[in-house]
Amino acid sequence: MLLLAVGLGACNSRENPAGNLADREPAGDIVLISPEQFDGNGMQLGHPQMRNFAEILEVSGTIDVPPENRAVVSAVRGGFVKSISLLVGDRVRKGQRIAALENPEFLQLQQDYLETREQLPYKKAEYRRQKTLYGEKISSEKSYLQAESDYKTALARLGGLGSQLKLLNFDPETLEPGNLRAESQVYAPIAGSVTQVNVIKGAFVSQATEIVEIVDDDHIHLELTVYEKDIGKLRIGQPIRFSLPEQSGQQYNAEVYLIGTSIGPDRTVKVHAHLAEATGANLLVGMFVRAQIELGDPGTGENSGSTSVTGARDNASPSAMLSLPEGAVVTQGGQSYILVLEEQREDGYRMRQIPISTGQKARGFVAVTGDGLSRETTVLVRGAFSLIAAP
Repeated sequence: MLLLAVGLGACNSRENPAGNLADREPAGDIVLISPEQFDGNGMQLGHPQMRNFAEILEVSGTIDVPPENRAVVSAVRGGFVKSISLLVGDRVRKGQRIAALENPEFLQLQQDYLETREQLPYKKAEYRRQKTLYGEKISSEKSYLQAESDYKTALARLGGLGSQLKLLNFDPETLEPGNLRAESQVYAPIAGSVTQVNVIKGAFVSQATEIVEIVDDDHIHLELTVYEKDIGKLRIGQPIRFSLPEQSGQQYNAEVYLIGTSIGPDRTVKVHAHLAEATGANLLVGMFVRAQIELGDPGTGENSGSTSVTGARDNASPSAMLSLPEGAVVTQGGQSYILVLEEQREDGYRMRQIPISTGQKARGFVAVTGDGLSRETTVLVRGAFSLIAAP
C-alpha cells in the first residue's frame, strides 16, 4: 500500500510538479511530498526552538487617522446645492471642486463690494483735499475729520467685503459689474477619500450643515483602549500584533507610539500606535481591531521573543517554551496540527500529521506542546496549510 501511494505521488508530481496537493496514505495521518512539490511550493523544514515569550496584554481599538487628516466640508454661507457629483469612496485632490451653492445674497455681497470699490477713489481724494485745506487753515477740523472717517470706513468695508468674497471662493480682483454670479464653488481642503455625502442637488444647506467628509488615510494608526489597571505596564516602543475580527488569520504589526495621560469616564486610557511599513493596504478608517501588546522593556530583550525563524535564543530562561513559526501550525475544527518529518528519501518526504496544543504568540511564533515534540523534531515550517486535513 505504501508503494502504491509513492507511485501515485510520483505520477501526480510529474503531472503537476509544483502542485499544492500532496498524497495522503489511507491511514490518514501520513502525507507524501515529492521533491518537485517541495521545491515548487517553497516549502521549508525546521526545528522547534526554545523562546522566552512576553507577557501579552489583549486590548481592542480602531483604525484611525490624526485630526489634521480628517476634514468636514461645510458652507461659509447658506445656499441651495446647485451641483454635487461625489460618491462615498471617491478620491479627491486638495483644491478639487466638490460642490456648488447658489444664493441671491452672493449677488448682493458682490454688488456691495463693487460699489464700495468705486466710491473709494472719491473718498480718498476728498480726504486728501480736506487734509490740505485744514493744513492751510481754510476748512474746519470737523470737515477734515469727517472726510478722514469716511475714507477709512470705506477702506475697511472694502477689505471686509473682499475677505468674505474670498471665503466664498470669489476672486475680488477679477470682479466686474458684468460678471456677477449667484453661485459659489466649494473646494476640498485636503486630499483623501470621501467618507460621507450628506446633501443632494437642490437641498438647502446652512453653515451648520456637513456637506461631505474627507479622510486622508496616508497616515492611519491604531487607537487602542487600555484599562486603567494595565496602563502602568505599557512602554513606548512595545511591539503590537493586531488583526481584524473578520480576518483573524491575517496578522499586522505595529508599536506603541503615544500613551494617553488622562483616564476617561469608562476608566480607560487611549494608546496611539504606529503601523509597520507596508502595513495598511487593506485597512480602512473606523475598522475594529483586536490587538496583543507585548509587555516588558522594548529593546532590552526582556520578556521578548526572538524574531528569527530558525535561531534559538542563547539566553533562554528556565521558563522558556518550545515554539514554532505560526505558519507551521494549522488549526481545523478547534484542533491544531503540524507535519513532522518521519523519513526523507530520494523520491520525497514522508510527513506525519500530529495534533498539538498551542499557547502564547509573539512576533510570528507560537508556543507548542505535543507528544514526542522536542528541539530535535523536524517540522514542516512553511507550506503546511494546504497539506493538513482534519481527521
